[in-house]
Amino acid sequence: MTTFYEFHLHHSVTRAISEMGFEEATPIQEKVIPLALSGADLIGQAQTGTGKTAAFSIPLIEKIDVDSPAIQGLVLAPTRELAIQVAEELSKFGVHKGVRHLPIYGGQDIGRQIRALKNRPHVIIATPGRLIDHLERRTIRLQEVHTVVLDEADEMLNMGFLEEIQKILTAVPADRQTMLFSATMPAPIRKLADQFLKHPEHIAVTPKVVQKPTIAQFYCEVAELQKFDTLCRLIDIEGPDLAIIFGRTKRRVDELAAALQKRGYLAEGLHGDLSQHQRDAVMRKFREGQIEILVATDVAARGLDVSNVTHVYNFDIPQDPESYVHRVGRTGRAGRTGVATTFVTPRETEHLHFIERINQAKIKKRPVPTIAEAISGQMRGAVEKIVHTLEAEKLDPYVALANDLLDEHDANRLVAAALKLLTRETSDVPVELTPEKPLRTKRSKPPERKFGGSGERRGFRPREKEAGRRLGGSKPPGRTVKL
Repeated sequence: MTTFYEFHLHHSVTRAISEMGFEEATPIQEKVIPLALSGADLIGQAQTGTGKTAAFSIPLIEKIDVDSPAIQGLVLAPTRELAIQVAEELSKFGVHKGVRHLPIYGGQDIGRQIRALKNRPHVIIATPGRLIDHLERRTIRLQEVHTVVLDEADEMLNMGFLEEIQKILTAVPADRQTMLFSATMPAPIRKLADQFLKHPEHIAVTPKVVQKPTIAQFYCEVAELQKFDTLCRLIDIEGPDLAIIFGRTKRRVDELAAALQKRGYLAEGLHGDLSQHQRDAVMRKFREGQIEILVATDVAARGLDVSNVTHVYNFDIPQDPESYVHRVGRTGRAGRTGVATTFVTPRETEHLHFIERINQAKIKKRPVPTIAEAISGQMRGAVEKIVHTLEAEKLDPYVALANDLLDEHDANRLVAAALKLLTRETSDVPVELTPEKPLRTKRSKPPERKFGGSGERRGFRPREKEAGRRLGGSKPPGRTVKL
């Protein structure tokens, strides 16, 4: 995998990427970023959630001249939700360079947007209809735009924005760079590319498919506030030799590791904020079995090769199909069997099915375990330890002491006491976890509506996009809850 340092970006951009916790580029980023930095037109064919937002945002930020007050970059998006999401990503990548940006979309007071334009944004992220409004009012001028991005172009065409897109692209200088991203490539998209792109490079990224029959894949539908107790019960029932738990953010990893320790589990966290010495120490403990549970972010877990991981738990559902493959692939190695369980909230089930479709994976639903099942699992684990020790023999030094105990105590009670000692009694001490915003995926085609006078669809309610950062995890609310 390629690291972001290999792209030789401006130090302010590299710093922002590092602070977001990203180290290695995803396949779409690895292919798009160098090409985009060269100034070439390109067509990126990739599904939502593969990291394409960063793939075009990073080169766009890199090329902005912050000393110029002109609008230099334009991103067109099909819905206000996606426009806001892209704007949030851009703001993070450009924070240290001083790149100003402004999302422009329907449903927001246009006067407010006109006032915001006085701050001289370098990049505009807009829905087509509202941008046409501004062009007609002459409140936005695109004469100095050098980079145009059409994000989810197939969705914009499905929503009837072809004429708006053509009008906007005609208003932008002809010597610009144009990047078009689309999950599918129907004839209208190809025609649009032929009309407005100059000898574009075509980049297609197909997510890897989970093809490991040795990995049993499950999901639990559970409320956010019940995730942690469900996780603890599953660990008690399944008794993993070594397990990796994936969290969406560095904060989530820290909180989960601390919570598991409070409950009596041998767990430690791994994420990008740790020094190399700290990372090496955690991994040494995990490989040697000094800790049984590793809590990690996606970036931290890339490249991990521990052959005897028996269980993977996705405490937070991964944001994209490729991340799911990487996570699940941490178990079931070297011919061994493995179990992967993903927790989803009711509002995330569509996103789970999206991951299933893209990865051609069947993820079976499993019931949320009960407290009684957890206790039974703990006891079963203790029995297995005793049986394993019996079969291993080498008990001679203990036989005399055992006979003495049998002379003084009832045999059944002695065995019961041994089981009690071997049963891990995890506490139910309350823990605090900051809830994560649920991820969503896009719905099916929107209803057909007629245009209103503003260029946006009258009565059209934009489809929900996945809520959360495409690369770094969703933005969590600023409150904590007790479990």
